[in-house]
Amino acid sequence: MKITTANNHYLLTSDTNTYAVDLNWFDAQFWQAQNAIVATKEGRSTAWFFKQDQKVNVLKHYWRGGLVGKVLSDQYLYTGLENTRVYQEFALLCQLEKLGLPISKPIAAKVSRAGLIYRGDLITEAVSAAQSLCERLQTRSATHLELKNVATTLARFHKAGVYHADLNINNILFDEQGEVYLIDFDRGQLKTPSTAWQQANLSRLQRSFNKEAGKWPTFYFTQEDWQLLQQSYWQALQN
Repeated sequence: MKITTANNHYLLTSDTNTYAVDLNWFDAQFWQAQNAIVATKEGRSTAWFFKQDQKVNVLKHYWRGGLVGKVLSDQYLYTGLENTRVYQEFALLCQLEKLGLPISKPIAAKVSRAGLIYRGDLITEAVSAAQSLCERLQTRSATHLELKNVATTLARFHKAGVYHADLNINNILFDEQGEVYLIDFDRGQLKTPSTAWQQANLSRLQRSFNKEAGKWPTFYFTQEDWQLLQQSYWQALQN
C-alpha cells in the first residue's frame, strides 16, 4: 500500500493499482460531469459505478449506521490514520488480494481530516456483470451448484482467517461466469481460524436469508437449500 498526503487528505493506493489517482475521483459529481456514471446502487448509502479506461470501478462513501448515524452521519473520531475504518478496510482488501481471494479489488481510498473528525471514501474494481445472491433469489431458486459454490467460497475465506463483519446475501455476488465473490469488508478482520467465530459468521448469514425472505414478495430459498449450503460449507472447511 502507498500513502500520500495532500493538505488534510490521506490518499491510499494499492500496490497493484495502475491509475494516476486524483482526489477528484472521490467526488461522484466529478464522474457525473464526465457522463462516466454507469449505475448506482442504493443501500445504507449510495455506491456509484463509473467507467474509467474501459473498466468499471465503484465509489463508496463511509456513512455511520444506527442512532449515531442520525446525528453524525459521515463523521468519525480521528485517533490516527491506521485506526480509521477506511485504512483498516483498505489494508485488509490489499491483504486479501495478495491471498488471491475473490473480492472487489482495491484501487484507492481517501481519508479527509478536519481536526478530530475524519470522513472517508473507497474505490474498488467492480465485479463484472455482478448480481447479488439476494437479487438472484428474488427471481429464481439457486441451483445446487450455485449453493455449493457459495459455501466453498465462504469456507475458503474462513480457512484463510477472514472474518466478514457484515456477512449477508447482498454482499455475496456472482459474476457473469457464475464465480462467487465477497464484498464490503468494513470492520472485517484477519483472525486465527476457530470454529466459534466461523459458526457465528455462518449463523449471521442464515439470519440474512431469513430477513430477506420476509422482505420480498417472491424469494426462492428453502430450509433444504440452507441445509445443503451449510453441509457443503463444513465439508469444504475440513478439506
